[in-house]
Amino acid sequence: MQWRKLLSRSRLFHNLNVEDSGRTAFEKDFDKIIFSSYFRRLKDKTQVFSLVDNDYIRSRLSHSLEASCVGRTLGTLVGQEIVKRHAKELYDYTARDFGDIVAAACLSHDIGNPPFGHAGEDAIQEWFKSPNAAAVLSLLTPGQQADFKCFEGNAQGFRILTKLDKPQHRQGLQFTCATLATFTKYPREAGINSNSFNKYNSNSDNKSTKKHGFFQEEKELFAQIAQEVGLIRRQKDIAWWCRHPLVFLVEAADDICYHIVDLEDGFSMGYIDYAEAKMWLIDILEGEKIEQFDDKKEQIKYLRAKAIHKLITEVKQVFLDCEEQLLSGTFDSPLTSQIASGLKLKEIIELTRKNVYEACEVVEVKVAGYQVLGGLLEEFVSAVTNNNLSKSYLTKKLLPNFKDTEQLYSKVLQVTDYISGMTDSYAVSLFKKIKGISLPRGGR
Repeated sequence: MQWRKLLSRSRLFHNLNVEDSGRTAFEKDFDKIIFSSYFRRLKDKTQVFSLVDNDYIRSRLSHSLEASCVGRTLGTLVGQEIVKRHAKELYDYTARDFGDIVAAACLSHDIGNPPFGHAGEDAIQEWFKSPNAAAVLSLLTPGQQADFKCFEGNAQGFRILTKLDKPQHRQGLQFTCATLATFTKYPREAGINSNSFNKYNSNSDNKSTKKHGFFQEEKELFAQIAQEVGLIRRQKDIAWWCRHPLVFLVEAADDICYHIVDLEDGFSMGYIDYAEAKMWLIDILEGEKIEQFDDKKEQIKYLRAKAIHKLITEVKQVFLDCEEQLLSGTFDSPLTSQIASGLKLKEIIELTRKNVYEACEVVEVKVAGYQVLGGLLEEFVSAVTNNNLSKSYLTKKLLPNFKDTEQLYSKVLQVTDYISGMTDSYAVSLFKKIKGISLPRGGR
């Protein structure tokens, strides 16, 4: 892969590629996300804790903003060196271009997440694997079935950016190809068998093959992007490419934020005690001068900030050291697993998994997510595939743009578009109304 192609400013529809003098193409990508209604909904979508009264705890929105800050720093630091190394090739690019691409991808990286976070993804997958969905899925192709049985927030995010979010009646947000490729952490379709994976670089962690990054509906769109930016195709007969190198910085920014920040949130919620949280953060900062604060929360905030700074420095260096492998597509491990603090990060995530992710409050949210999303899918999939009065009422009132003439696959996609786009609160409220648990009060 070559940096000049990887940093393509082209958009999917070239006739719309009009830049104004005040902003670069990549700055415009970032700004578009800020004004997206899909992005705003992240304020009421679970990060770890759902619907909490504590304003200090992160939502998906605040997590995305923090990840974008870390991503911009990482991208800019890496860009400074890459532009120097490839000065002739990148004569009209700056380090800030790298930072803006990574920041925009980080800002939008969770935009496709359904209500209740990863528990919501699990709930959607499980419903489509249940006997209730079997009759509908049996009429779809294997690839289409895999889209739903392996429902992915990352693929839904790609669908939002390229199709669903339509300012000024355009198709999608019209990101640059560089930003769309950097957004796509898993550049493959669903349903690829394990034998295909095993043929590729058995010595790699194969991080990019863990999930899929686009649905069958958007497969050709991603192929256009991959060609434009020059991604390496892994297999000729499968929609499956090597990652854009900057994806690894997006992933690292996300990893740094949730590893360190979930520790801080766990402390704030009382699931991790002060001494333990302080010890783990100081362990990352081994050898550095540390100020002491009387206020415990201020001390943890200070240590969190310094730990993030140190991890950024370590990730930047690993990326630059591995540039050749990244460009050849032979590097496929999380950057945070290769840094000096990698093992310490693994220990922190084990601590938070045990003390936070398995806490009663978090588990209760997961169970509720299964009930709510499973119930909504049952009602809406039935509504779009059956012709009876009560079911058609749902589609007319709640899916006003629904077209009964669409193919079955598109109908079901419209349902997952609608349900995955809900906030936690709206999903719960609608579920209660449909099930008759709560009814609107009428006036006289």
